[in-house]
Amino acid sequence: MQAVEMNQSLKECAAKVKVLLMDVDGVLTNGLLFYLPGPDGEIFETKGFNAQDGLGLHFCHVVGIRTGVISGRQSPALSERARQLKFTYVYQGLLKKQSAYEEILRDAGVADQSVAFIGDDLTDVPLLKRAGLAIAVANARPEVKAAAHFVTSARGGEGAVREAVELILQAQGLWDNALSEFDISL
Repeated sequence: MQAVEMNQSLKECAAKVKVLLMDVDGVLTNGLLFYLPGPDGEIFETKGFNAQDGLGLHFCHVVGIRTGVISGRQSPALSERARQLKFTYVYQGLLKKQSAYEEILRDAGVADQSVAFIGDDLTDVPLLKRAGLAIAVANARPEVKAAAHFVTSARGGEGAVREAVELILQAQGLWDNALSEFDISL
């Protein structure tokens, strides 16, 4: 694993993160939505998730960083993925995300500077402007990138979340701890 390049300011922001939140479509996924017929003939929506992002989120869990999503869409596929990854916070169907964010801050007992948020589109900008560590994926809208402290080299759904996790864990000196929890030595 190659160390993520970070300046002192970025390292200081990442070192404070206790809660990692993110959008879903375009961040945890590549943004494509698939509508398929079910056995009953009804159409259902599904999406694909990146396995490397998933392992990165497991790394967060084992070192005590809480994780969660605030998504504009409702999705059974997301509900299942969130269960598998042991997300602490799952909010769906919210294009206006501030109220969920406020609820998370209260529940976690943290302030903005202890939150990292990963986004890709305009509805994410209000949270990016508040988060102590604002992260945009490589294929985010220009306005989102402008609001970010860090832009991943990976696109949403293609390892961007993993890249953000590695940045945070490296800044906190927790990368080796996370790996050792899975008996990994590099």
